Amino acid sequence: MSSINTNIAAMTALQALNKTNADVLNTQNRISTGLRVASASDNAAYWSIATTMRSDRESISTVSDALGLGAATVDIASKALETSVDVASQIKSKLLAARSPGVDRGKIQAEIEQLQSSLQDTVNGATFSGQNWLAVDSTGTTSRTLVSSFSRDAAGDISIGTISVDVGATGSMMIDTSGGGAGVLDSDRTVTSGGTYTILTLDISTLTDDTADLADLEDYIAGVDDAISSITGAATDLGAVKTRINLQKDFADSLMDAIDTGIGTLVDADMNEESTRLQALQVRQQLGVQALSLANQSAQSILSLFR
Repeated sequence: MSSINTNIAAMTALQALNKTNADVLNTQNRISTGLRVASASDNAAYWSIATTMRSDRESISTVSDALGLGAATVDIASKALETSVDVASQIKSKLLAARSPGVDRGKIQAEIEQLQSSLQDTVNGATFSGQNWLAVDSTGTTSRTLVSSFSRDAAGDISIGTISVDVGATGSMMIDTSGGGAGVLDSDRTVTSGGTYTILTLDISTLTDDTADLADLEDYIAGVDDAISSITGAATDLGAVKTRINLQKDFADSLMDAIDTGIGTLVDADMNEESTRLQALQVRQQLGVQALSLANQSAQSILSLFR
């Protein structure tokens, strides 16, 4: 039956054209965003997984930044310790020179005082981001904690890993800022005559060639040498910490790359596939327009019946 009220062919062609237009729009969105799952409506499961993975990636990125700051802090402390070893070695050399009979120990002491000030400044200046691992308050917390990892288990529970360094136990406490004298450089050391001194306060200006004074001088030399060994040991321990931090940072960076790859596998659009689909849809769209036009023209044939 031919009807001017209902054009079945035109209605069918219009439905097909609308479906094609919707497919074209969807494909264009994928091409413009680069995503085949851009919202939960595209694929709820993949979108949920990808969203969680993106959140975890941001957390791992923050961990990587924290590790970078930690590595810089340790590096500053390590450089300061290396400088301290050099300065302490110079003090030791001056003391050895003062061991010779008849030398002007007052002038040598003037040089030592400059080196002692340099040693103090080196330790106090070893600060990064408000932290100094060499000048520490022994009455407070001597442990320094760095965030090292972030992970999520199968149940969705998260855990945060840390690297703890006790600057007191490792011997990197050079100066005790509380005044307790627990640091390597400000701890009390004894001499044969019964007196005490620290590396930062030893004074040889009044020593003579007397046997007792020379014995004290040798105690000073031994004390500085012991301090050099302690500083070297602390630098070694911090070097091991720096290696661990670098390994954790490299792992965090690799993990972020792996997560990016996983997210891409879930939600990224295959641009080769989408471009091919778009061309096919555009051809179908043009054919749909022509089919709708032909269907609409078929109704014109009814006019011939009334001529």
